[in-house]
Amino acid sequence: MSILSRLFSGFGALLFPPVCPVCRRTMGEGAVAVCTRCRGEIPLTRFWEEFDNPMTRRLWGLVPVVHASAFFWFMEGSGWRDLIHRFKYRGAWRLARDMGRWYGGCLADGGLYADAEVVVPVPLHWRKRLVRGYNQSEYLAEGIAAELGIDVDRRSVVRLRNNPSQARTRSDARWENVRGLFGVRRPERLAGRHILLVDDVFTTGATIVSCAEAILRAVPDCRISIAVLAASHRGLGIDR
Repeated sequence: MSILSRLFSGFGALLFPPVCPVCRRTMGEGAVAVCTRCRGEIPLTRFWEEFDNPMTRRLWGLVPVVHASAFFWFMEGSGWRDLIHRFKYRGAWRLARDMGRWYGGCLADGGLYADAEVVVPVPLHWRKRLVRGYNQSEYLAEGIAAELGIDVDRRSVVRLRNNPSQARTRSDARWENVRGLFGVRRPERLAGRHILLVDDVFTTGATIVSCAEAILRAVPDCRISIAVLAASHRGLGIDR
């Protein structure tokens, strides 16, 4: 059956060659997640290479973190925004995992996250997960954890209510929208550990800060670092 599966997969690739989610050109042989050209042109932040970076500074005074990083810049109207929407809203969960592995490799090479012990994805409410079919942050977390050589904990942190989407909420109302949104049901699993909290996009930071606060309330002896796939300049208070 595996031989037949490979044959059908090969025929499918000939009839419908994979397309890069960023530039929409045909993917070359061996390309993973995005085409070779887009891989070379990705707007990386390189925050994982420096302790004192714009994202870490943005979080100072909001929540105590060890390290904070974003992989690339989120830009409205760009192909990279389309890539995120593709795995977030259009079922391309494998793309999220592949991007997580790419990001995780950079985190491992940077060295700052070497003592992280467990990866925790920001959870979805069960109703939203049922509709979408998956939590994209879990697949990002899987990819990152694989490269760092640590485990993913998908069950200890939960979303307590099905709040309105942050993307559809006014910027000035986003912090209220996530107040008391998360809880920890297995604090003993996280006690004393260095947690790497993972999400897809950082805009105002309200969601991931609320999640980190809930973890620290339940597990005050843990340490938290944050890794998001993309961050906006506006969210970090940077003028372009």
